[in-house]
Amino acid sequence: MHKHTALFIDGRWQTPSGQGIAEVINPATEEVAGSVPLGNEHDVENAVAAARRAFGPWSRTPSSVRAGYIRALAEQLRARADEMAAVITAELGMPVQWCRSVQVDGPIIGLDQYVELAGLMDEVREVGNSLVIREAVGVCAFINPWNYPLHQLIGKLAPALAAGCTVVVKPSQETPLHAFLLAQMIEAIGLPAGVFNLVSGPGSKVGEALAKHPDVDMVSFTGSTGAGVRVAQAAAPSVKRVCLELGGKSPLLIGEDADLAAAVRYGVQDVMINSGQTCTALTRMLLPASRYAEAVELAIAETQSLRMGDPLDPQSFLGPMCSAAQRRTVRDYIQVGQQEGARLLCGGDAAHEFERGFYVSPTVFADVDNRMRIAQEEIFGPVLCLIPYADEAQAIQIANDSPFGLSSGVWAGSAERALQLGRQLRAGQCFLNGAAFNYQAPFGGYKQSGNGREWGEEGLNEFVEVKAIQV
Repeated sequence: MHKHTALFIDGRWQTPSGQGIAEVINPATEEVAGSVPLGNEHDVENAVAAARRAFGPWSRTPSSVRAGYIRALAEQLRARADEMAAVITAELGMPVQWCRSVQVDGPIIGLDQYVELAGLMDEVREVGNSLVIREAVGVCAFINPWNYPLHQLIGKLAPALAAGCTVVVKPSQETPLHAFLLAQMIEAIGLPAGVFNLVSGPGSKVGEALAKHPDVDMVSFTGSTGAGVRVAQAAAPSVKRVCLELGGKSPLLIGEDADLAAAVRYGVQDVMINSGQTCTALTRMLLPASRYAEAVELAIAETQSLRMGDPLDPQSFLGPMCSAAQRRTVRDYIQVGQQEGARLLCGGDAAHEFERGFYVSPTVFADVDNRMRIAQEEIFGPVLCLIPYADEAQAIQIANDSPFGLSSGVWAGSAERALQLGRQLRAGQCFLNGAAFNYQAPFGGYKQSGNGREWGEEGLNEFVEVKAIQV
């Protein structure tokens, strides 16, 4: 049990002004995994004031010193990686076979790169009679998601610290426990007071107060497109910078010349990791009509081979949904798919073999029309849509016929052919023939998948103001 009663503000644990606590439910057992305090608008005021006081000294701190703190935080995370992974498994339900590598080790890799990238803040570019310099954008508010909680927090925090920004973090109410553990690590490395502040609580109070606060210079939000719109609206009156990483309904275009078995296996597993609760999941599999029947059989076999079960069992590929509410959402979409006329190949049930836990069986629909809701709306669950196409031109048209553009994938007979197709997809990233995620590359979306970028040098630039000094 992870019980927290204080908020981390101005370098110390403080009793919140807000009343009450929020219990965190283990989605596999439906038992209480921990609790956190419910902050309110007054706690936001205190945290923002602390961040504002700290901003001047912190932004003027030499980049090498800021890099040293980032290095120390990475060392803390490495030393306590198993502990952090266990916390995330308890609050999210991601199986242990994935949680350490995906939810903890990956963010550490991403964090490490900003030790070096912090030095970019010292660069001065001469343009004619001007000196062009970089300065930190200011006080930043981070409103984080529940599905990859530490991953997205580090993706914001690391470049912010490197740039010289101070921050106020609001974790998701479903998975806040990791953020309190991270705050303990930040306290341990002696980060100056006010540079990092943590306020938990409901989005309607804490999130909105942060987004509209006049002393917050930037808000970075990860979550649904609808919630992102509300954040941008709240931020608009103060004309603060807004960075949004939002929803997705990403395509995997499998070419006629592809290794079909390898491509389908990759596509199914990509969707089912984290029980489909991944914004970049390639949930629309586009298949050549000439090989469609074969692909359908491959998708069924691969899906049925994936074990769903206790997240603490190393053999479990899928765990539960994060919450009862998310389980309801996914079940509703499965019903919608059946009503729309898609052919249910497997799954679709409520996982009745589990007496407890928010489980939904991995589900595959065939004969999906891209105009169906299950092909256009983000389900955020273990649901894959198989869509046939007649020729390459139609495949590109279907892939791009989406309000989203966060991610995409192509599997073709050669790297050159995959790249040719990938260049035609309107998305912020494209995975060719099963390529790995790269923390040095920019991450973000087109269209209603958001704006701005995380990770790499482009991630640092989100926290930078550019000044021209005429000499």
